[in-house]
Amino acid sequence: MKWVYLLAGIALYVKMLVIPNPVAELLDFSIVETIVQDTGVPNAVSGIIFRNRLYDTIFEVVVFTIAIMGARFLLANEQPLTLIHQFNDQPSIVLARLGATIAALVSIELAIRGHLTPGGGFAAGVAGGTAIGLIAITSPSEWMQRIYQRWHAATWEKVSVLIFIVLAVITLVGLELPQGELGTLLSGGVIPLLNILVAIKVALGSWAVILVFIRYRGLL
Repeated sequence: MKWVYLLAGIALYVKMLVIPNPVAELLDFSIVETIVQDTGVPNAVSGIIFRNRLYDTIFEVVVFTIAIMGARFLLANEQPLTLIHQFNDQPSIVLARLGATIAALVSIELAIRGHLTPGGGFAAGVAGGTAIGLIAITSPSEWMQRIYQRWHAATWEKVSVLIFIVLAVITLVGLELPQGELGTLLSGGVIPLLNILVAIKVALGSWAVILVFIRYRGLL
């Protein structure tokens, strides 16, 4: 079998040297400009994620939800830690909370204007999760858990997923909101709403995972 693998490798190498790769014909228009005109948003990446490949984005959100549920399920039978070591020195606390403030502001900016500038819902959610993580490493876990329950964060996370799926299905059916004027805040049809929903979902989901891991694993 080794000789078969060797001959196959040589044949593949000869093919790459001898047979040229097909070259696509250059079109007269820019693909990026076409996507921008089709989606109504200057950020072509957001246009692709929330319109051209919306099927993939739906399942990405679903997979993230399943991952959060899996983390809770796998750690549910373990004993919570009785002692959780956290940052106690004042400089670390000040820097962490300053970073959390900046990350939270960036998260809001990316969620609201992600269809106009580089960014979007997933990046905004990651920034929001980073802000929550920085607060979590400098605050009592019981306090974070009480806030999580007081504001019904788990419920809002599920509601954001359901609304996202409903809007995505409506868009895939062919019903779309007016795109508005290109480059303005109220443009792009449903894309800005999907950005905000994904940002809420990712940030709150990250919060849930952070609480679970701190409770059962401490500060990793």
